[in-house]
Amino acid sequence: MAFAQDPILLAELSKWCKEKNIEENHGLLLIGVPAQTDVMFIEETVQTVKSFGRVRVRDSRSGPSSSTILVLCECREVIDPTRIPPELLPAPGEETWKVVVASAEGPVSEFSQKLSTFLSEEGKSMSDLQALFTQSGSTTSSPESIIRAVGELLEKTSKPSTDASAYCRLRTFSGTVPTPTGEESLENFIEQARLMTVECECSEREKRRRIMECLKGPALDIVKAVRFSSPDASALQYLDALENTFGTFESGEDLYFAFRLLRQSPGEALPDFLRRLEKSLTKVVQRGGLAPQLMDRVRIEQLIRGAVEADLMLLQLRLRERKEQPPNFFALLNEIKEAEENEATRHKIKTSVKPIHLKTDDRLSSSVVKQLREEIQELRSRLEGDSEKNTVASWSLETNKLRKGRKLRKSRRCNC
Repeated sequence: MAFAQDPILLAELSKWCKEKNIEENHGLLLIGVPAQTDVMFIEETVQTVKSFGRVRVRDSRSGPSSSTILVLCECREVIDPTRIPPELLPAPGEETWKVVVASAEGPVSEFSQKLSTFLSEEGKSMSDLQALFTQSGSTTSSPESIIRAVGELLEKTSKPSTDASAYCRLRTFSGTVPTPTGEESLENFIEQARLMTVECECSEREKRRRIMECLKGPALDIVKAVRFSSPDASALQYLDALENTFGTFESGEDLYFAFRLLRQSPGEALPDFLRRLEKSLTKVVQRGGLAPQLMDRVRIEQLIRGAVEADLMLLQLRLRERKEQPPNFFALLNEIKEAEENEATRHKIKTSVKPIHLKTDDRLSSSVVKQLREEIQELRSRLEGDSEKNTVASWSLETNKLRKGRKLRKSRRCNC
């Protein structure tokens, strides 16, 4: 069996042609092309075979080794497998490029189609199978080596991973308005489901099953209709159908205009406002309203424009001076939170002691007034008694002095 008729590579070629809307009898797969080869050079090399006619490179992928790539070409003429060489020599002294074209044999094409469908459902590609085939150490395309490679792939895909067995089930969504208790809103459900489909390494069939098991009512009817009309629809196509049916369709330009009108609400903290901006900005980029590389610049511009209650903090962070080289979302959020913590700490340190004001009650009870009057009267009587005693004592002292003076004068007269 020639290398060009390898079922694994034929299945890869068939799948790739379907993805690029190329007829299989016009498709050509090149293997072993150096990674840095110019597209024009590839086309000129392939066109040296007259039976190909005019050739155009349609796509490329990483090959079995890091230094080579797989190249998909589309030929203008219908390819006759019997007139195609198994290899191409791009230049003297260089490695040859292997050539794979669609086979005219029915059983092989049927096997290729089944194998391609199986790999697609398991979330694998022909490159993974080719890598296993290469690692097995066999350089030929014998049936035993193919069966061994497929068996190893089945063994890997059949083992349930820890993430797949312990995944967090999405909340129920039915599409009913208003959202019933216990169900998720459309916006939250779509965000969580998209994250699951992107991050989960399970097969496409498993992703579709996880989405369908969380739907009921009108939402489940929509997915059933998509599945009936397109059995090969992906999990992301299910989510797009739900979003287009139950959501309000807004273009990227409309979402961008709404993003530019966002302002900080009264009493809203600056980190909360930044998170609200980021949620709106992400939708703008997803709908094509803004290029992803401009997100940091647009985010900081709208933060400066819409943060009407945090001018002092923006001055402290000097964001207006950093518009040319703005930080990303997480760096900006950490800077704002750190500035808020520092400000709160300064307020705690500068707290002063509040003066104590004694409250006087002018309304005194009658008993207290009466008691005070009695005490004042008693003090007065004591003072008056003391003053009378002092007066009597002084009078008696003066009287004694007068009496003694009289006796002294009388004795003097007698002596004379």
